[in-house]
Amino acid sequence: MPQAVAIARTVPDAADVPYPGTMQVRIDATDVTRGLYRVTQTIPVATGTRRLTLLLPQWLPGNHAPRGTMAEIVDLGFRSGDRVLKWRRDPVEVFAFHVDLPEGITEVTARFIHTSPRQPSEGRITMTPDMLNLQWDKMTLYPAGHYVRQIRVRPAVRFPDGWRAFTALDGQSAPSGEVSWAPTDYETLVDSPIFAGRHAQRWDLGENVSLDAVADEPKLLALPPAGLAAYRALVTESLALFGGRHFDRYAFLLALSDQIGGIGLEHQRSSENQMERTALIDWAGMDWDRNVLPHELVHSWIGKFRRPARMWTPDYRLPMQNDLLWVYEGQTQFWGYVLAARSGVQSKDVVLGQFASIAGTLASLPGRSWRSVEDTTFDPVFGARKPKPFASLARGEDYYIEGALIWLEADQLIRRGTGGRKGLDDFARAFFGVRDGDIGQMTFEFDDVVAALNAVYPYDWAGFLDQRIREPGRPAPLAGLEQAGYRLTWREEPNAFDKGRAADARSLPLAFSLGLTLDKDGKVTASQWDSPAFKAGIVTGARITGVNGKAYTPEGLRAAITLAKGGNVPIQLLVQRGEAIAAVAVPYYGGLRYPWIERTGSGAAGLDLLLAPRAARR
Repeated sequence: MPQAVAIARTVPDAADVPYPGTMQVRIDATDVTRGLYRVTQTIPVATGTRRLTLLLPQWLPGNHAPRGTMAEIVDLGFRSGDRVLKWRRDPVEVFAFHVDLPEGITEVTARFIHTSPRQPSEGRITMTPDMLNLQWDKMTLYPAGHYVRQIRVRPAVRFPDGWRAFTALDGQSAPSGEVSWAPTDYETLVDSPIFAGRHAQRWDLGENVSLDAVADEPKLLALPPAGLAAYRALVTESLALFGGRHFDRYAFLLALSDQIGGIGLEHQRSSENQMERTALIDWAGMDWDRNVLPHELVHSWIGKFRRPARMWTPDYRLPMQNDLLWVYEGQTQFWGYVLAARSGVQSKDVVLGQFASIAGTLASLPGRSWRSVEDTTFDPVFGARKPKPFASLARGEDYYIEGALIWLEADQLIRRGTGGRKGLDDFARAFFGVRDGDIGQMTFEFDDVVAALNAVYPYDWAGFLDQRIREPGRPAPLAGLEQAGYRLTWREEPNAFDKGRAADARSLPLAFSLGLTLDKDGKVTASQWDSPAFKAGIVTGARITGVNGKAYTPEGLRAAITLAKGGNVPIQLLVQRGEAIAAVAVPYYGGLRYPWIERTGSGAAGLDLLLAPRAARR
């Protein structure tokens, strides 16, 4: 019988020593028709080096998983002067290239093309005829064997004529049409993406923070005075919350587009964000779409500066361990909601709608019975953020939303225990706002979180977090809402947040009633486990073509659900699945149901106080 062949590990581990010399990266990003980034990268090598191992980043920060885009790297070759160098991909670590170096080689030039996706089925679109989002980790190599903070690099990019580029990189200059920046370390480079476009505008938000936007059309950049005031308030409210800051300057990089791929990705001195085209100019109508900027700004403190110890890695090869994402992302989700309300970036009604939406989702989630919040932190690695056949039973990355409600409960416990003198604001300042001006990173473990909470208010925080985070089968975490003076309830019309996002997506969300979510054509995009529709055999991919003997319309289906309420006559649906068409009776009589949170009691509620502004307005 065969015996296993030992795996040979030939890629050196990272050491905290300087790489000799400074790499040069030059990218030609002018071919926006074909979506090509043409890369020329020069890597110095020490005298006597006979093999150079180069890596493409694999474990990308903020993605919480190995998301490197190796499949998009083509036409790769290595040279030294006129000499073509032999190379071989590592058979075990396929993101590594071994380049053989003849004697006397002191510099290697790599040339290749990053072929960015042209359609969503190929991946996230990062280049259109009017804008681009250049992410260095997707199109640069780095030498193995060194902490990435120890590798120096000098970057430059050529953009189409007339385009304006935004990034957190320092020392920008463009004397010959090619934009270059001062030398930096590779870690900072990867943490400093670029947004560039034909239609671009910058707004000064104060405190060395800017809003740098590119858009499909110039008219989409007409930010109203109320919007500018809200984003300026977001900066002051954030600084009032955390106290110290961990950036010398900060750039919100924003794409207002339905052409470029959606994104919300954190960096310490910037963030990558995409919102719907009219998110700025339709300030009232697009209220639901604007939480991404508060969320990503919070990440400068939570996740970038203060980071789980096993999510900090010396390079982009070592796997990250995600079990504390309920702090990293859960706290960020919580403060993203709070700061959106405090600043006016989102109205209080929409923020309450967001709390209602996540409360309703978690209260109706069958997957809670078998899977803990902590276990969902590993979902980015094996789930890869792809659609699941029955997401409500499988669960997904619920550490975001369940984490937010758990932290709301922690806030209310502190407020009650201290007679209102303290709250989670005090924890945020003490834990994330420390070492004002430090643009590095500071790591933490579970016990550090517990100790910091106890320093604010002594309590059994270890038991509190252990139960809510690590134990499956617990009830939905609604105690914080209830202690904050609100309760989950159900109405026949969606709340302000759910109504806005459903209208924009042209979807029909019926997850809490019939158990389905339908797209604009009546196609089932989600089927709630054990719901009436599920029991009737209606699953994702099916299409509703008829309702009670008439052709399907969203209004017709809503009316049929209302008509059946309290009765005993099933809703008659005509369902197409593949080539088969069948009449399906769904015995559901509960009417339309959408989650809301409503005020209980009288006087100032804890949630209202939490969402109230803290900083003085300029």
